[in-house]
Amino acid sequence: MTKRTVKKVFFIEPLDLHGVKHSDVSKIVEDFVLENQDCCPLKIITGNSFKMKNLVKQVLDYHKFKYMDGDYYNRGYIDVLS
Repeated sequence: MTKRTVKKVFFIEPLDLHGVKHSDVSKIVEDFVLENQDCCPLKIITGNSFKMKNLVKQVLDYHKFKYMDGDYYNRGYIDVLS
């Protein structure tokens, strides 16, 4: 008889950047992504602010994360894939 292994899946709450100052975004996103990089995919809620999205993407590009920018109906978030 073989023992079945169950893969544990951890759900990480999305990072919501509504109400966060642009000057604080880089530090907050960097901390969130690096602490939870083993639990990808991660979701970062940016809203529709072009500047907020660019600040988040700069951090993700710097640390060489792959990401996807929202979907067709909701462009207000970024999925961090790996």
